[in-house]
Amino acid sequence: MAKPIRVVVTGAAGQIAYSLLYSIAKGDVFGKDQPIILVLLDIPPMLPVLDGVVMELQDCALPLLMEVIPTDKVEVGFKDIDAAILVGSMPRKEGMERKDLLKANVAIFKTQGAALDKFAKKTVKVVVVGNPANTNCLIASKSAPSIPKENFSCLTRLDHNRASSQVAMRCGVSADKVKNVIIWGNHSSTQYPDVHHAKVDVNGSEKAAYDAVKDEAWLRGDFISTVQLRGAAVIKARKLSSAMSAAKAICDHVRDIWFGTKEGEFISMGVYAAGNSYGIPEDLIYSFPIEIKNKTWKMVGGLPINDFSRAKMDATAAELVEERDTAMDFLSQ
Repeated sequence: MAKPIRVVVTGAAGQIAYSLLYSIAKGDVFGKDQPIILVLLDIPPMLPVLDGVVMELQDCALPLLMEVIPTDKVEVGFKDIDAAILVGSMPRKEGMERKDLLKANVAIFKTQGAALDKFAKKTVKVVVVGNPANTNCLIASKSAPSIPKENFSCLTRLDHNRASSQVAMRCGVSADKVKNVIIWGNHSSTQYPDVHHAKVDVNGSEKAAYDAVKDEAWLRGDFISTVQLRGAAVIKARKLSSAMSAAKAICDHVRDIWFGTKEGEFISMGVYAAGNSYGIPEDLIYSFPIEIKNKTWKMVGGLPINDFSRAKMDATAAELVEERDTAMDFLSQ
């Protein structure tokens, strides 16, 4: 049997983690023959809840799960880990300004980045889920200078999955018949879901998404706003955030890092923008089309960008620049 890998999940007592941990522990993410040591990190008041989560994981009697370690200490949480899934963050509370939210999260991700730098393997793959995910990811990366920037990514796969699903439903096909949608930019309401390069398999024949959908007004209007605002719509309906779909997207994202993307397909991930060919400022974590091979991602470059897309891509970049600059002020304090 393979040597166990150590995987830490932060915010491990929360509801996204509750949907996520079972999938990781049963082999849906790192493979059916990969033993796992799960490290569950949360804040001290959540430790009693974590004990309940540990009991449940034990009671699942999963053959791949070698050990579960609950902790509130970063030096335990990040010790020698192979993968870090940073779900925990300060959520936005009523009456809270975005600036206040950024300030609270800078403190969290500065601490976690420094702990990754000090205790984790230098090969660790870090996925940031907690919002504002792109900027939190940038802060964590800057606080962990000895870990390659390429090892950090943030989750825009949920938006990617939402976009694929909307197109699939519109065309009357299953979601796996849609490929190569792109989420550009920030995991926020400025993100740009782009289907100009997407393909849809309709009855065995592959068509461009615009030809398959045959409704340009919808693709440039309601489709974009539905994907941008989907998280808020779920909260309004469920009175809770989108935990099940977020957990599924995290699994997709990490599995693709581990096993690679399919030939001829790309997915969306927030990654360090340095060296991009799309005119996006370089010192950002920005969502691009990505291919992955041998645990190494590569940006898909050279896709033609029309004026409509350009304006949307620049708008979300501008929001990220503003977020970054505010966060960097807090980081230097």
